[in-house]
Amino acid sequence: MAEILRYDRVDIAYNGRRVVEGVSFDLNPGEILGIVGESGSGKSTVIKAAMGLLGPSGQVTRGDIYYKGKDLPDLSPAEMRRLNGPELGMIFQSAGASFCPIRTVGSQLYESMTEHENVSKADFTNRACDLLRKIGFEDGPRILNSYPFELSGGMQQRVGIAAAMLLKPSILFADEPTSALDVSVQKQVVEEMLLVRETFGTSIVIVTHNIGVIGTMADRVLVMKDGAMVEYGTTRQVLEKPRKEYTRMLMAAVPRLKR
Repeated sequence: MAEILRYDRVDIAYNGRRVVEGVSFDLNPGEILGIVGESGSGKSTVIKAAMGLLGPSGQVTRGDIYYKGKDLPDLSPAEMRRLNGPELGMIFQSAGASFCPIRTVGSQLYESMTEHENVSKADFTNRACDLLRKIGFEDGPRILNSYPFELSGGMQQRVGIAAAMLLKPSILFADEPTSALDVSVQKQVVEEMLLVRETFGTSIVIVTHNIGVIGTMADRVLVMKDGAMVEYGTTRQVLEKPRKEYTRMLMAAVPRLKR
């Protein structure tokens, strides 16, 4: 199976200081990769690099990030804008913070969609409501007419998934999408993301420190520490038979419930 995304010995620096070194992995169509590690390990930086979201101080200083044969760091900002949305989608840690509080959800989703497609308001509404229904919202019109603050944190995160999926990207990057949610809502968001993969065949890269989320979702796992790869392999291999001491330490830190 030809990979859809490939990182080849990628180094990333902020203001000339290297924060990620030698990261290599690939992602197949419809596959879920989990990137796990403690805070500051470089997890989020790795996925932001693919979408050109490192900011003015960030730069890929070595290596390549190939998406369907295109080396993403070599693309111009205009070329990246054409890819971000229709090809590469992102769910942020706090979806609510990414919405403007004084505009309805629907108006913001429609504006985002028209940046890439010539679509009528009626067609947008039909498509948005259909997508919202697929991820568990039976009252799509009400959601679209709501302001972000009228939705709970879990609902905002699910709408964030819908916003990222509206243009049907090939890859969905998720940056700590469950960290700000309680356990029951975390479960719901994970189920919605798995449904996105099942429904659309979307590849997903999820960044998290939650081993339980990784164990539930991921096909393969990349463990990071201090900007470097520690371990990489299938979820079963990495979580059940870790080779590295750092991975074993992470596993040991996961709370266990006794009978």
